[in-house]
Amino acid sequence: MSRKLTEIDYRVPYADTDRMGVVYYANYLVYFERLRTELLREAGLPYIELEKSGIMLPVIEALCNYKASAGYDDLLRIKGYVAELRGPRIKIVCQVWKDSVLLAEGHTVHACVNAQGRPVRPPEVLKALAPSDEA
Repeated sequence: MSRKLTEIDYRVPYADTDRMGVVYYANYLVYFERLRTELLREAGLPYIELEKSGIMLPVIEALCNYKASAGYDDLLRIKGYVAELRGPRIKIVCQVWKDSVLLAEGHTVHACVNAQGRPVRPPEVLKALAPSDEA
């Protein structure tokens, strides 16, 4: 099974940290969302264009296993891929690294819905993101 890995670099701004300079736990989930946005961009369908077409991808499940802290000004590498694309359900696996240290890992599950909130199949362009046995 082939997966298309997406990677982005992200320098931690002060706004992502607490008073001790440590990244808030919830910001790791924000980093997962940054990765989702880049996955869509790489597929040729920026999220804003997806919304203009009347389709949204709300998060219906999120799991983040916190392993270690990131701090202010750290350069992170956020990696991920589409693990599942079945019907209106899209599962994206994500990891956050600093150098060779895994800081957080988990996934988000998104429902592909129309403007009325009804489930719809994802656009064809997103199928390129799915594992090869699901495309």
